[in-house]
Amino acid sequence: MTSHPGTDTDNRTETDKRAGANARSAPVADALAEALEPLLRGPLPVRLECWDGSAAGPADAPVVRLASPAALRRQLWSPGELGLAQAYVTGELDVPGDLREGLDHVWSVIRQRDLTSHRPAPAAIAGLTRFAVTHGLLGTRPTPPRTQVRMKGRRRHTRARDREVIRHHYDLPTDFYALVLDSSMAYSCGWFPDGRPAADADPDAVLARAQEAKFDLVCSELGLQAGDHLLDIGCGWGSLAVHAAERTGARVTAVTISREQHDFARRRVVERGLEGLVEVRLQDYRDISVGDAETPQADAVVSLEMGEHVGDRDYPGYVRVLERAVKPGGRVLVQQMSRGGKHPGGGPFIESFIAADMSMRSPGHTLDLLTRGGLEVRSVRGMREHYAWTAEQWRRRFAANRAEVVERWGEELGRVWDLYLTGGTRSFAEGRMGVEQFVLQRTDGTPAC
Repeated sequence: MTSHPGTDTDNRTETDKRAGANARSAPVADALAEALEPLLRGPLPVRLECWDGSAAGPADAPVVRLASPAALRRQLWSPGELGLAQAYVTGELDVPGDLREGLDHVWSVIRQRDLTSHRPAPAAIAGLTRFAVTHGLLGTRPTPPRTQVRMKGRRRHTRARDREVIRHHYDLPTDFYALVLDSSMAYSCGWFPDGRPAADADPDAVLARAQEAKFDLVCSELGLQAGDHLLDIGCGWGSLAVHAAERTGARVTAVTISREQHDFARRRVVERGLEGLVEVRLQDYRDISVGDAETPQADAVVSLEMGEHVGDRDYPGYVRVLERAVKPGGRVLVQQMSRGGKHPGGGPFIESFIAADMSMRSPGHTLDLLTRGGLEVRSVRGMREHYAWTAEQWRRRFAANRAEVVERWGEELGRVWDLYLTGGTRSFAEGRMGVEQFVLQRTDGTPAC
């Protein structure tokens, strides 16, 4: 219906405009707190500071600062975790102070109010919609942060796409990872035989001991001896390969598809004088051929936290590589993260900023896939709390070196890793993610007794 000057329709429109103008002149923080209250099932649990200088919420609560309306516009286009993460890494949303304390507080409120199982009422959605319209939040989709993964095509785990995924995360300069990891450059869960480390312990020393203990444990479980051949699939920066060669005298073939890791590992092998014992290959696990002169079957095979990057469709093929690569009677050790629920990739933030296409499952499901592939289980070791302790030491190392990270690689990458390490530590500590070490053996077809 067309409006004409002086009609009731036109009068209502002018009234709406005046109401909108009045709403916009009201403090943004107060208006947003009012709109959020039905969704939060209670008053605002944080101190909210907005771009117009207004504030709302308890004065003694952790502060959440909205520096720009763009922080809220991202929520309209990517509701929930992804929109919040995008706003945080760009600085449109900030949490001054200790991010870990802020997240702990928010999650405690979520649990107390049972917000994860609560579906917003239509009236609550309508209230947020009115706020968005009134404050001009509607508009085109904000540009993704430069640190967000941009993948081409929909088919996951092609060789080209896997290389691109690995390049995004693992091909950051080794200098960067040296500011997070310990001197061994091990980027997987450590092992803490003495339990939780002291809060004031030096994180580099704590990590070095935990990774050395993990490597000793792996070598012991595999029964490595001098002259044995170990195949390390997904070798990272070569820390286990070097450890196994130096401590047991085993020959090691180490495989990675990360160019940065490959080059660093090869330099490390030369520096340690291990060229006769360790070979580092830039190779996709699917291209490992065994049974020929170049790659005979190994006495043992290890794969530390690489299976998460294989994908559900290709996991049986990954298991076939493990099984074919080891001699009958030889052992295979797979260390792998686990997760249930609707986000097997770790959640929207992890999947969009850290490790696209990652796929985790329950330990029982992984064990079923491994044993169906012809491997017999010998033991399963749960290491969840050990990963929480490992990630906390990485977080402390990163915090101590954050200024250098920002100076060399920018504030946005610093924020990505703030969120990654803080959230990851909490996920393992609270049991939303786990990690297991599966020790298996290839049967030789003869009766065991």
